[in-house]
Amino acid sequence: MNANSTSFINGRITVDPDICNGKPTIRGKRITVQTILEFLSAGENQEEILRQYPSLEMEDINACLIFACKLMDHKYILKEVA
Repeated sequence: MNANSTSFINGRITVDPDICNGKPTIRGKRITVQTILEFLSAGENQEEILRQYPSLEMEDINACLIFACKLMDHKYILKEVA
């Protein structure tokens, strides 16, 4: 990991400007939190995701959900742009 990297949820979620354009990834792999959330929202179950990504663990998928929940715990102000 690069010196500018940050990790969350016991190191399961990492943000590194040199990996996936700085998007949150799972343990520094090139698998983004967004990818896992998109699979889940499309109706894929955790077992199928683990089959497709054998380097992942069930705890990684759970960390993605926890990370997303923590992001939603912040206050956001959306502004319309031209």
